[in-house]
Amino acid sequence: MIIPALDLIDGTVVRLHQGDYAKQTDYGNDPLPRLQDYEKQGAKLLHLVDLTGAKDPQKRQIPLLKKLLAGVSVPVQVGGGIRTEEDVKALLDAGATRVVIGSTAVTKPELVKTWFQRYGGEAIVLALDVRINADGVKEIAISGWQENSNLTLEQAIEIYRPYGLKHVLCTDISKDGTLSGSNVSLYREISQKFPDIEIQASGGIGNLNDIAAIPASGAAGVIVGRALLEGKFTVAEAIKCWQNA
Repeated sequence: MIIPALDLIDGTVVRLHQGDYAKQTDYGNDPLPRLQDYEKQGAKLLHLVDLTGAKDPQKRQIPLLKKLLAGVSVPVQVGGGIRTEEDVKALLDAGATRVVIGSTAVTKPELVKTWFQRYGGEAIVLALDVRINADGVKEIAISGWQENSNLTLEQAIEIYRPYGLKHVLCTDISKDGTLSGSNVSLYREISQKFPDIEIQASGGIGNLNDIAAIPASGAAGVIVGRALLEGKFTVAEAIKCWQNA
């Protein structure tokens, strides 16, 4: 499925280049009409990232998120600096269908395992951002990609599989925001190795050919952010392309 995504800073729709807050492009302060338009065009799942909350959990945009989540009727997964169970609960209470958990899943696995036990695998998406080194090892980067963890993508999935892991959002960092195509071979390899996990591909989608390449990889869906904001294609076109692939 096609998963349209918006990143939000203080109510404004933005894109960061390679996760860098200093390299920010603004796309207007109209997130709700955008989400409603994406839904109207046929999106069955939406993705929101609260970048303000990611930077400072005290400033999480809960009132805005509540308004956005109430304004659409399809499921929405929400992420951005989830560090505590209070963060998880606040987003679920605000109306999020799933909470997207990144660095904390890597740095505090014992804590995050308890969230799986309490809320179930359907309520959690693991966001694993990888740098593939010269030897082909898929190292997970954390803290806004500022540091590499000592964990590989496969190891992280194995940690949470016994706890009901169902959804993994996997980003190839080298592709993110580049519009240069997705790392299809990465998603094929992971989908074949973990057929029970629904992989969401993320990073690099620039045109409809990039969308068409993904279903054959076995990924369950693809996150599309910048390409939609820049009018490279519409949600409806992307859905049709996915269905025909």
